[in-house]
Amino acid sequence: MNKRPSNVEVNPDLIVPSEVRTLDGLFRERVRRNPDIPAYRYCDAESGEWRQLTWLEMAAAVARWRAALQNEGLMAGDRVALMLRNGCEWVQFEQAALGLGLVVVPLYVNDRPDNIAYILQDTDACLLLIEGDDQWQLLSEALASVMSLRHVVTLQPVQGDDERLRLLADWLPDGSSELQRREADPGELATIVYTSGTVGRPKGVMLSHRNILWNAYASQLCVENLGSQDLFLSFLPLSHMLERMAGYYIPMIVGAEVAFARSIPQLAEDLVQVRPTVLISVPRIYERIYARIQAQLESRPAYERHLLNFAAYVGWSCFRFHQRAGHWSPLLLLTPVLRRLVADKVMERLGGRIRIAICGGAPLSVSVAKFFIGMGLPVLQGYGMTETSPVLNVNRPWNNDPLSVGPALEDVEEALSEQGELLARGPGIMLGYWRNEQATRDTIDEDGWLHTGDIARIDDGRVYITGRLKDIIVMSNGEKVPPSDMELAVTMDSLVEQVMVVGEGRPYLVALLVLNEEKQSSLEVEALGPEALCRRVSRQLGSFPGYAQIRRVAVIDEPWTVDNSLLTPTLKLRRNRIIECHREVIDALYDGH
Repeated sequence: MNKRPSNVEVNPDLIVPSEVRTLDGLFRERVRRNPDIPAYRYCDAESGEWRQLTWLEMAAAVARWRAALQNEGLMAGDRVALMLRNGCEWVQFEQAALGLGLVVVPLYVNDRPDNIAYILQDTDACLLLIEGDDQWQLLSEALASVMSLRHVVTLQPVQGDDERLRLLADWLPDGSSELQRREADPGELATIVYTSGTVGRPKGVMLSHRNILWNAYASQLCVENLGSQDLFLSFLPLSHMLERMAGYYIPMIVGAEVAFARSIPQLAEDLVQVRPTVLISVPRIYERIYARIQAQLESRPAYERHLLNFAAYVGWSCFRFHQRAGHWSPLLLLTPVLRRLVADKVMERLGGRIRIAICGGAPLSVSVAKFFIGMGLPVLQGYGMTETSPVLNVNRPWNNDPLSVGPALEDVEEALSEQGELLARGPGIMLGYWRNEQATRDTIDEDGWLHTGDIARIDDGRVYITGRLKDIIVMSNGEKVPPSDMELAVTMDSLVEQVMVVGEGRPYLVALLVLNEEKQSSLEVEALGPEALCRRVSRQLGSFPGYAQIRRVAVIDEPWTVDNSLLTPTLKLRRNRIIECHREVIDALYDGH
């Protein structure tokens, strides 16, 4: 296995967890060390210009938020919730709350009202911060029954007569104050993050200050020379632990700046305007960029397609050689030329400066990983869970196998159960599930091993995730199929927007497809028939075993979304609900068999 280079410089601005003990202590220390350097960047909605806030300016804002929370008469340990898009206000609210010993409950902005009400009731949340009228009109009816809520603070004016409503401009006190130091136990509860369960109600994961601080520090050790020269682009929701830890707390530990993207639809523009050096994403973002490039190539001359594919092949071969996983070839001499002619143009779409690209949350297609690595984008795939704060494994720049999720973080132990399930122990393991001791015992055994639910193999220190314990489809012939791998392969076809493979207890596999509207409109009717679509799907599954093939397909007109309860807020398929929703369609695919 490749080893970390010995000549890596030590970042003089790096903050060690033992120096600060808590997350709010980390913030105060960064302000003390670097008061005048930029901390955050955002796009002003009125002018359209990108503006910056220094650490000292952030501290002044946090002090006002903290004074407002103190005026609420809250006690340490009380729960406060926020439902905001990524922005400076998210950070200011959390740091103010943590500085008072409050427990932060983040909510997904696109979650269902009944789910939001459930989480607020389950945690007895005292205060909720939301954006404005659109959210309030969706939530007001559901929140009427949440008795613990004292106030609902809104960034923008809302229409309503609920006496709990407070406008932020009126709620924040005038004047300025300084942040007060707080002595606290790093093992105390910092946040409750609700997992978007694919079955049943979500569970509240309890994470301590120590959990998150350790995870951020250990994760940044896995890349080289992160520091004040770096700029992160934040676009994954901060309510998700991957973005919160890697895109918010790692920059604070290393002294880097964070730019908040405007929205996912504007992400392509933001990448070019902001020109980040670090990108943290889920596979879907890379897959969309890849699909867009491939779609554009379809109308280009054949030589351009061949040149791009050749450049990706040579770039991948060069990567393998430097990773000591492949042999030198004379073709590698073409790398500088192909980089200027092809790869640099692709990288310019991502801003042209990215030196670290982290991918987590789901498996990244090997073909997509090979393409971007071949173009010079150093994609590092990782793995973890909300219950592990969240990162357990990640590839390193000097030890990167895109087929794996990499070695474990420092101080993490991993093992496999008799069923092949990945087990983990370490400083990032959650305190437990909020008010759910049985679920905690079901997940963390008596020896402290957390059961991930993922099937894996460990080879030369690297972990390879091979399936999901509960998602494995067992067909009537006894064959076992991991549907997620097949679904990933099928969605590499730009026509297919969403797919779910079905076949539990059945003689063969079928697939439900949601097609890309734009791509669909450009095809002939015959090309969209069941037989033609089935052939198209089969081509994507050519490398899978014979029993892992799709025999029939059906097109679903309405996409699966969070709003119709068929996706979790983290965009995972709610398989049981989708099956129930399309029961008749599925049964028809098995008619006569």
